[in-house]
Amino acid sequence: MKKLFYFLSIALATSIQAQGQNPILTPDNHSADKSLIKEETYEMRWFILKDTLKMEIGKVRTEIQQKDEEIYLITTVNMQGVHTTWVDSTIVGRKKLEPIYHSSYNQQRDMVLNFSNQVTGYYNDKQTGVNTKISESVDVPFFDSNFYPQLIRWLPLKNGYQSTMAIFDYNPKSKIGVLTATIKNTEKTTLDFKGNPKPVWKVTMTDDISKNKAISTYYIDQKSRKILKQEIDLGGRKMVMELVDQ
Repeated sequence: MKKLFYFLSIALATSIQAQGQNPILTPDNHSADKSLIKEETYEMRWFILKDTLKMEIGKVRTEIQQKDEEIYLITTVNMQGVHTTWVDSTIVGRKKLEPIYHSSYNQQRDMVLNFSNQVTGYYNDKQTGVNTKISESVDVPFFDSNFYPQLIRWLPLKNGYQSTMAIFDYNPKSKIGVLTATIKNTEKTTLDFKGNPKPVWKVTMTDDISKNKAISTYYIDQKSRKILKQEIDLGGRKMVMELVDQ
């Protein structure tokens, strides 16, 4: 009887643990509040921290547009001392936030991805001169890796919120295919933003793109859901991005 009770206890504990685990977020399974999605344009200053120094290295401008059944996300990066502008464009469906199109142009490479039953497009490495045709078969739903930092703004954030989402990323020098991005923790706190205390959600994340070595911390305004600040820690190096205007 004691052995039976022991095995039943183990089985029950395993069942409860499995039920308590959050399913992976995908376009077919997510709880993003789409009423929070607004057309907007904002700019963030990009800094690198070294010892006690805080040096600005660039600016990142983000524009969100809604057209018919699609959401457009356009990101423009201007680095100091670099004459070439980095432009990323992402299109997702408004109904499910599923990826439709992604392009990225900078001084190192050009890339275009078209999403359907297969991921097609090209990757032009400007450093090596190699132009690769992309044709990747995928059999699971996912978000565009360029879109997920925006997606977290619209999730049902609360103290202790954790989740994992499926993302697709294409990088011949790293990983290619369906990966994951993980919200490790969410905490309600206050951020000193330009001399004013702001109630924020502090969201800590990692992803497979960096082999979960880079830790990104987002400070998201609880009311407006704008990203006021982002910290990136990677192997002792730290970068910070700060919203120019709220």
